[in-house]
Amino acid sequence: MTTLLQSFRKNRALWVTLLVLCITFLMAVRGLVDPIAEGGERYKNVVITILRGLSTGSIIFLVASGFSIIFGLMNVLNMAHGALFMIGAYVGWTMAVRPDTVVDAFTPLVLLSAGFTLLPFLDWSLQKLNLPKVAGGLLPWVGLILAIVVLGFAFPKYPITSWDVGSYEISPTNYAFAASQGQLVAPEPEGFAGISPLVGLGSIILGGILAAISMAGFAANRRRSGAGTGSTKESLPWKSFLIFIGLVFLGWIVYFFNTPISTFLLNIDTTWLFILAVLVAVATGVLLGALIEATLVRPLYETHLYVLMLTLGVSSIIIEVVRAIWGAPEFTMPRPSIFDGTGEGCPAESLGALIEHKCSTIQVLGGRVRTYNEIFIPILGIVVLITVWILLQRTRLGMIVRAGVQDSDMVKALGINVQRIFTIVFALGVGLATLGGVIGAPSTGLTTTLGDSLLINLLVALAIGGLTSYPGAAAGALIVGLLQQFIIKYGQIGIHIPFMDEPFKPTPPLVPAMTVLLMVVILLVMPNGLFGRKE
Repeated sequence: MTTLLQSFRKNRALWVTLLVLCITFLMAVRGLVDPIAEGGERYKNVVITILRGLSTGSIIFLVASGFSIIFGLMNVLNMAHGALFMIGAYVGWTMAVRPDTVVDAFTPLVLLSAGFTLLPFLDWSLQKLNLPKVAGGLLPWVGLILAIVVLGFAFPKYPITSWDVGSYEISPTNYAFAASQGQLVAPEPEGFAGISPLVGLGSIILGGILAAISMAGFAANRRRSGAGTGSTKESLPWKSFLIFIGLVFLGWIVYFFNTPISTFLLNIDTTWLFILAVLVAVATGVLLGALIEATLVRPLYETHLYVLMLTLGVSSIIIEVVRAIWGAPEFTMPRPSIFDGTGEGCPAESLGALIEHKCSTIQVLGGRVRTYNEIFIPILGIVVLITVWILLQRTRLGMIVRAGVQDSDMVKALGINVQRIFTIVFALGVGLATLGGVIGAPSTGLTTTLGDSLLINLLVALAIGGLTSYPGAAAGALIVGLLQQFIIKYGQIGIHIPFMDEPFKPTPPLVPAMTVLLMVVILLVMPNGLFGRKE
């Protein structure tokens, strides 16, 4: 009892705020109860609204959790997080609707990446050679220029079959409509433009190696000037050769079997395509996150304002790239077939019927609930919540991340490679963002403003829950999701306010306004958010 009283005194503001939120929530629930209906149907609006709130909150949480982990460890506000969420949606759509394009793009990307796997060997070689200062200074620039020339020659000629945003017949919008009708179609594959496949593929491999030589040269120059650290490797890093050979072999195999693989993917069930879309989107996010951290964010760790401005610029670039590749019009991503049944037995009246008929909706207290939006997404959100919590609490990486949040200097003093941990954490955070994008795409549709609206919601959720708190990210996302859905529902049925003849119906602009207002109120009472750590 004494411990509880001490806890209450210490966290008085938190407990009072949570109590007020609970009372407000119960009042909102009471306002949605239908007094005329009988039995369980009286609570139909309440249950459906809560499920929709959980769905919205789960999408926000997937993105906010990654943002929170990055900021907590690295003190980096990644303002490109919303745009990366959008990238996950568009990449996932491409895998689900035009898998042949992904197969076409796989080979050049893998062959290009193969060259970078030789970095340990190239770094070891430069340390052994110990080139003169002039030669060492010229090497990375020569390598970079040659890489640009070689890749500029090879990439435009590589055959990637895609679409044309300027022609409706072969635009993403038309392909999306065909996919929604259960028809995955693709044009005939193309061939290399004016060069042989051997020259084209070899040029891409060479370009990757030259780019890796450039990066190794720049790293060697930083060591020579004292700006970098690193010890000379005594043994030859032969593992990099094995990885290089494996990636080159994989890239060539996929190229030669491109048509059978594409045909197979275009004819498999859309549920399997959706699973592949999730994997491809997350892998894209992880690779992009690692690339952004290693090349753009890492040199600016000590200048947080510049990092903020840089990530804002990256966000703008990503949006323009998406518009150039996929176009500006909004289109949809088909739901996997396991959640899209509409025939006999639908809407399902039980979980057994839902599984048997793969219905898109299920009856809940007399109302219809969308199985993908209101059932699958919240369940996935809970799974990710538990998985990441276990990662943070029960693994060595999680221990290092939590220690780094508390005292990063001490972690460095213990001899831990903090740079590598930063890269892993940044990649994990971006991977969670792209996961949210591909999962949310069938529910929200795809538009180039998708990232901006999501970024606002995740910042509000993190401000409410606490910027550096993983549980706070979950709590803030849940509160924002529920509040938005309750306001939307009240906009339909109205709120009965005393001394008013007609019920007050909130307009759509009040949805984001109410979340911002709640954030302001909570920050006035608790400047660090509900679960934020006091600095």
